[in-house]
Amino acid sequence: MEHTELRHYGANMDLRDLDRRALAAAATAVNRVKRADLARPSPCGDWTLGQLLGHMIGHNRGFAAAAAGKPTDPAVWDDLTPPADPRRAFADSVALVTKAFSAKTLLDRKIEVYGYGAFTAQTVLGMHFVDFLVHAWDVAKSTGSDAVLDPDLSTSAMKIALRWPTDRPSKAFGVMVEPAADAPPGDRLVAYLGRSPGWPGGH
Repeated sequence: MEHTELRHYGANMDLRDLDRRALAAAATAVNRVKRADLARPSPCGDWTLGQLLGHMIGHNRGFAAAAAGKPTDPAVWDDLTPPADPRRAFADSVALVTKAFSAKTLLDRKIEVYGYGAFTAQTVLGMHFVDFLVHAWDVAKSTGSDAVLDPDLSTSAMKIALRWPTDRPSKAFGVMVEPAADAPPGDRLVAYLGRSPGWPGGH
């Protein structure tokens, strides 16, 4: 997936606040994970839940370093190592990225995102927000927990995702799925980004 520059998300869209809320939703899902769950399948291709969590933690660390202007080791971004203590490892990564995204000068700079290029901070915040909101759903689905996403967050995320290239499948997203006519915003979002809302049983 090659992201285009996202200049206008809407006058009332506070991306830093949306990102914090997405991370909180992801943390709620991660906090329900038990060690025995790490081998479960996930909606993210052939990744297990443990590998998905490794990806989430690695990306938080990668985004945090990039936002702080520090060199980032590709191995950090690509890490799929299941965490020994999912709750603590994810919380630590959230603290890092939240601090980095809170910098007063963040919106004045471009940020290098491994594998995609350099973008405005607004674009990077949008990428991270959508990614982690959907991963909150992924984790919840993997453990059989409540996977209903906040409708307001989902609507905001969809406004961003609709601006992204639609060539599928890509290294980030699967082929778009057609949601049910009466699907709620969260299901529409995950379907647009290549997940079946009815995973693992179907549509």
